[in-house]
Amino acid sequence: MLDFRTNTFLTVCETMNFTEAAKRLNITQPAVSQHIRFLENEYNTQLFLYHNKQLYITQTGKVLKKRLMTMKNDQLSIFEEMKSVSGDIELLSIGVTMTIGEYAVVDRIADFMNHHPDMNLHIHFGNTSQLLSLLDEGKINLALVEGNYPKDRYGHMNYSTEDYIGVCKVSHTFLKKNPKTMNDLKNERLIVRESGSGTRNILEELLLARGMEISDFERCIEVENMHTIIGLLKRDCGISFMYKIAVADELESGVLKEIKLSDFKMQHDFDFIWEKDSIYTDKYIKICKELSISK
Repeated sequence: MLDFRTNTFLTVCETMNFTEAAKRLNITQPAVSQHIRFLENEYNTQLFLYHNKQLYITQTGKVLKKRLMTMKNDQLSIFEEMKSVSGDIELLSIGVTMTIGEYAVVDRIADFMNHHPDMNLHIHFGNTSQLLSLLDEGKINLALVEGNYPKDRYGHMNYSTEDYIGVCKVSHTFLKKNPKTMNDLKNERLIVRESGSGTRNILEELLLARGMEISDFERCIEVENMHTIIGLLKRDCGISFMYKIAVADELESGVLKEIKLSDFKMQHDFDFIWEKDSIYTDKYIKICKELSISK
């Protein structure tokens, strides 16, 4: 088990306030200070410093926080593993983004579970930023994300590479006839996912590279559900940008069409990610490889 003083350190990292940390831990503030001094002496470094009455974590403090968080999350996984040994049922928690969970991974998960009848599976849905938080907190073992993430902070493996396209109803009439570039679409109503979504994050980066942003579109609908966005597109309520896999059936049936632009051609990775340097890394890699078979 992790030393109780490391729990104090992580609580201070979360609150960035010794008094608040003491309240959460139900101990005195001097005890918090004593625990931090012990760790600073143990590691021969300063973990926090004050500047203009504001508490900041040092670079070495950040390193210790990352390592201890990994150890804490591994400890949670160890508890689950031990419970599964005694009960013969292993638990695996996977987080997936909405697009991936609804359109890209269902068949693979079904095959995986059929090959592992003695495993319980928890599937958590969320946008990319939410899944990163769940992973950092040790609430999920793996995440399958579509958006950008700091690759240096996580172990990762590619699941697939998908086309990212502009989409509208096949009969849609553009306000600017025969649009050729992203800039030609500014007068259209844009339908987008919520902030934090991987699908939206990709669009924001594409627009930024062209000196644009979502607010440049005169009209906008923000939706937290991909099914609803597709439904709005089918009713010609605007245009959107998304992974082609999400509208493959509608494109094939001729209900929706791809918006072809001269300055827009994009592919993006769907990646498995997990806690970097976890003692379960080899196990996670094996699971990721099995889930990626025969896509």
